[in-house]
Amino acid sequence: MPGLGKKYDIQIEVISKPKADYSTDEYFDLDLPVAPAVMVGDEIVIEGEDIPQYDIEASICKHLSLPIPKKEEKGFLGKLFKQ
Repeated sequence: MPGLGKKYDIQIEVISKPKADYSTDEYFDLDLPVAPAVMVGDEIVIEGEDIPQYDIEASICKHLSLPIPKKEEKGFLGKLFKQ
């Protein structure tokens, strides 16, 4: 994620707490998503599960009104069947 902050000149904030802290009344009063989560601006992109980096990048581009990059196939099969 820090690489995306440099690529798109945006501020990335990572919040890490013990799992028990995310289930307190005080945390729910903050109206923040359940961890793990990703927010771009005020929008919750994903909550309660991991997200591929491409989806985060696409959300950032959408938020900044930039064109969404093409999804690159990675790994052996992606390279083998690349046209």
